[in-house]
Amino acid sequence: MTAHNSDIEATLNEESCAVTDRTYNRMDEEVRKELASRFFEEAYRKQMKGELEAAVELYGKSIESFPTAEAYTFRGWTYSHMGRLDDAIAECRKAIEVDPEFGNPYNDIGAYLLQQGRVDESIPWFRLALEAPRYESYCFPHMNLGRAYEAKHEWMNARDEYRKSLVDRPDYTPAKQGLARIRALLN
Repeated sequence: MTAHNSDIEATLNEESCAVTDRTYNRMDEEVRKELASRFFEEAYRKQMKGELEAAVELYGKSIESFPTAEAYTFRGWTYSHMGRLDDAIAECRKAIEVDPEFGNPYNDIGAYLLQQGRVDESIPWFRLALEAPRYESYCFPHMNLGRAYEAKHEWMNARDEYRKSLVDRPDYTPAKQGLARIRALLN
């Protein structure tokens, strides 16, 4: 009986330690998420103030604490403001690896390609953004598709995309302006 009891005690101790480890890991993960969130918020504040190098560093700390698609995407956005479009694209690809359902990095890759004059390459990325289940406002990929079609002189497709952008966000000035340009060309 004693050997059997010690086996039971050992098993219980192992299970108790496993439960404790999972609890600590969950707590540790929550702490890391909170830390990442704080770094992200501070990075965003720095970015909005034009302190881009500081923002990049803080987004990096956020990612080190707990990698999120948002942090990679926003670090990419910051790189784009620094003229580092290839780095911006690379960050968006990392964001997609972390969360393929997050639409922003698809749209952003398309926008950066469009900015580089790589119009045909940009279009599939905008379509992927429109298919993404998690996106705050689909007006942006519609707007960007409109810009791409306008650059290709595909006026009807551009018009349709600008209209779709305005359905999602009726007050979006760039889409209104794009639609006005197309109407002027077609009249």
